[in-house]
Amino acid sequence: MTSRGKKIFLALSIIVPFLIYSIVYYTPMIKNAPYKSTEFVSIQYKWGVGKELANSYDSATGAYQYLNNKDSLVITNVKLRKNDISYLHNKANELGLWNFPDVIANRGADLKSDKVLRYEIQFNYQRKSKKVIILTDYNEIPKLKDVAIQMKTLVAQTINDAEERYTKKN
Repeated sequence: MTSRGKKIFLALSIIVPFLIYSIVYYTPMIKNAPYKSTEFVSIQYKWGVGKELANSYDSATGAYQYLNNKDSLVITNVKLRKNDISYLHNKANELGLWNFPDVIANRGADLKSDKVLRYEIQFNYQRKSKKVIILTDYNEIPKLKDVAIQMKTLVAQTINDAEERYTKKN
């Protein structure tokens, strides 16, 4: 058998079956993914301390309210672009937000504490939603805390960038 014949045989016996296997195995997973970007409805993001969180954002309505550094409540309307939403969905997928526990807090922690900063992130889709509550004093699994804080930072930064775009236009 010639060198070229060996290469063709190798390709047909190893590479082609691997490609077929990959397509057959992964296609149903992708089709049945629980959180699809095409089914995205909105993202809700809240933060603060205590029972009522004073700071919030809802991408469905664009309602954005937060306490500024002078403790004055700022109420504005900020809409995210499609590429912002796609970016957040892809980052949530990359960081594994769908596998996060619903509450990231130390055992026995008071979720409504006036002393601990709390973040709530909720991704809403047509068939499902995923809500994660993060307490900043969490210290049980450092890697989980780091990834959760990274997700929180990405959401906050995306909203703040969108707000800057809106304020520059006006």
